[in-house]
Amino acid sequence: MSSHIEILEREIKAAIGRSIDAGTLNGQTPDTIKLERPKDRDHGDYATSIALQLAKTAGKNPREVAQIIAEQLNGVADISKVEIAGPGFINITLNRASQAALVQTILAAKSDYGKGTALAGVKINLEFISANPTGPLHLGHTRWAAVGDALGRVLTAAGAQVTREFYINDRGNQMDLFGQSVEAVALGNAVPENGYQGEYIKDLAQEVVAENVGIKNLSGDERFIAFREAAYTLQLKDQQRVLDTFNTHFDVWFSERSLHDQGAVEHGMEKLRAQGHVFEVDGAVWLRTTDFGDDKDRVMTKSDGSLTYFASDTAYYINKRERGFDICIYMLGADHHGYIGRLKATAACAGDNPEYNIHVLIGQLVKIMEGGEEVKLSKRAGTIITLEELVEKVGVDAARYTLIRYPVDTPMVMDIDVLKRNTNENPVYYVQYAHARIAAVLRNAEELGASLDLKEFDPAQLVHDRENELLGALAEFPRVVASAAEFREPHRIARYLEELAGTYHGFYNDCRVLPMGDEKLSALHTARLLLCTATKQVVHNGLDLLGVSAPERM
Repeated sequence: MSSHIEILEREIKAAIGRSIDAGTLNGQTPDTIKLERPKDRDHGDYATSIALQLAKTAGKNPREVAQIIAEQLNGVADISKVEIAGPGFINITLNRASQAALVQTILAAKSDYGKGTALAGVKINLEFISANPTGPLHLGHTRWAAVGDALGRVLTAAGAQVTREFYINDRGNQMDLFGQSVEAVALGNAVPENGYQGEYIKDLAQEVVAENVGIKNLSGDERFIAFREAAYTLQLKDQQRVLDTFNTHFDVWFSERSLHDQGAVEHGMEKLRAQGHVFEVDGAVWLRTTDFGDDKDRVMTKSDGSLTYFASDTAYYINKRERGFDICIYMLGADHHGYIGRLKATAACAGDNPEYNIHVLIGQLVKIMEGGEEVKLSKRAGTIITLEELVEKVGVDAARYTLIRYPVDTPMVMDIDVLKRNTNENPVYYVQYAHARIAAVLRNAEELGASLDLKEFDPAQLVHDRENELLGALAEFPRVVASAAEFREPHRIARYLEELAGTYHGFYNDCRVLPMGDEKLSALHTARLLLCTATKQVVHNGLDLLGVSAPERM
């Protein structure tokens, strides 16, 4: 079933088409019609500026175009009034019963309400976190763990086939330092300079020795490699465990080593060479990324024959595209801003469209405040606070919701004291409370013997301004999901839910949902209860897109 916004969009397109056929308008019917909710409801339920958009092609002033479209809209069954405002805005008031029929649409669709097809058939590789397996996941990773997972859910809701991928940086000097650090602690020696510190290294050393009998009796490189690989396995398993508890799950755990072991790096270079963008200078192999806007060309193989990290980056991108992904999304930390140009240039060098096939998101830093002071130290890692410690402080729901509700390109502050409070100043509590409040109302209705069968629903009962406001907010949900997917901004879902919760509380305060005293259940009570049920469904769907629970009781 279509929402009334979709119906209205179709009606406006049809009105424009009829005007063109009648010769009163020149031009073509637009692909999309932008509708907005006026702040002042005296201006109608929806407003569109489509007449201003069409005026130039039509060769008329916008108000003339608006009048032509308005004449075609008059008499449409779902529309009760059409008015022209300002330079050519068209204000539309819907028939109340047709607007209230949205309740039926939501309750028929249930968990599918809000989903769309804008990205149907598009295969997306969504890579996020991609940490070294050398320590616990820290706060920077935590932001991506929440936002990346939510983005995956939003893109899926828009119809895409999404693969969530964790790129394991399991090669290079950091891995060797990690192995040397664990080995040194296990043997009672000093950790090497620039090695890894923290309680977790002691814990890993004990686990490695306990699980690998005789490992300390080995010597030289054999012992070092044994420690490095055993510690790597344990640390990666710990990262996976922590992410599972955070409700973040990956489809693919991709090892950087595998690129080299399977010849993917050499294959990638040959593909780029065939495209004509590889050159050599003094024995080093370069990629001419400046051809596509990068600030400098990039070395892939040094003159001594060793491969750069950039060689892995290029091979990994080509590997993703050869696995059939149309769009590769990279979610990187604040210190990776320089990667945008080089990754997009790499895509162009591979013969792809860098504006479509690759999308790079940069996440800014997160600061944690507690008791009025910034929290910096971690009990386990010895440095910045870990994902696990944050969850211990505020819980999975509060941590996820708060990290998601801000645009990722802005730094953010998390106030632990606020997130522990069960008050309206805590955003996740505010939204979850709306869901729990509706659940309580519906339980009370059940005790009163109220029927929540859609067959009992009379949409014409819902004529109060607060009901209209709530219906309008519910109608916006599919468009919010679509825009969150289009712009890769799951925070739009959180902000929408907060507005919806506020709108519901306003409705509940002004519209009595349950009968009082000896009053009998009426058709109006039933209609309002079903409106509550639809609202509960939308809040649930929105929270699910964020990976946050929708409690029945609080």
